Amino acid sequence: MDRFAHRAANLLVGNPAIDATLECTLKGPHLVATHNLLVAVTGADLDPRLNGSPAPMWTGFLVTGGDRLTFEGRRLGARAYIAVAGGFLGDRWLGSASTYVLVGRGGLAGRALKAGDSISLAHDPVSQVPGRELDRDLRPDYSDHTLYAIPGPHIRRLDGEGRHTLFGGEFRVSHQSNRMGYRLEGATLAMSGDEVLSFGLAVGAVQVPSGGQPILLMADHQTAGGYPVPAVVASASLPVAAQLAPGDEVRFAEVSVEKAVELRSAALRVLEALRA
Repeated sequence: MDRFAHRAANLLVGNPAIDATLECTLKGPHLVATHNLLVAVTGADLDPRLNGSPAPMWTGFLVTGGDRLTFEGRRLGARAYIAVAGGFLGDRWLGSASTYVLVGRGGLAGRALKAGDSISLAHDPVSQVPGRELDRDLRPDYSDHTLYAIPGPHIRRLDGEGRHTLFGGEFRVSHQSNRMGYRLEGATLAMSGDEVLSFGLAVGAVQVPSGGQPILLMADHQTAGGYPVPAVVASASLPVAAQLAPGDEVRFAEVSVEKAVELRSAALRVLEALRA
């Protein structure tokens, strides 16, 4: 869901950015190291602890065999990412080790982890040097729930008031939300025009069904749909979107395509700097 945090965690321990990590939603696991490892925890602050003491975030640190990595509870954000030097070994499906629970494929037998599971390394570690850190001012600000978005292909179906509501009003993430998309509660958006023929969709698309309550498409979104899309969240804001939990408020701020590209380039430069 939060691709920036996922990639950053890998880079902090010397892995390729696309190695498998553990994604922890709202609460973290209790893990025991079977041997010495270089570890990084990024994304949401779920209060990570190493043998009971606070563990650093966005930093590579060493654990030794028998050490326990635990999480005390959610403090900020919704999803944390755990990477180990060497990456996590998982079943591959469609070229990825990601777990797709809906069809039971990938990862560890296509399911969420459970007590007693043992996970191996995918390859020999490239680096075991701790201390690589992402500066605080370069980390995503998960406390600011403003999502930058560009006008979508059906923006003209909104009148002036509707556009102001979309790019100025507040919405709340519904409890009827998941990895496919967030249902947003708030002012109703009245879309004009005839029914839309199905067309290809991208992560970050804001759909508006007939009821007028928008849906923000997330990582496991469907490939096509027929609801109008008045806005698309810029890729640089998707990490913040990924850290939203049911009940959180969210706002859309309109930006140009050029500004969205500039924000994306800035995020990519931060990740590239971690490769050095």
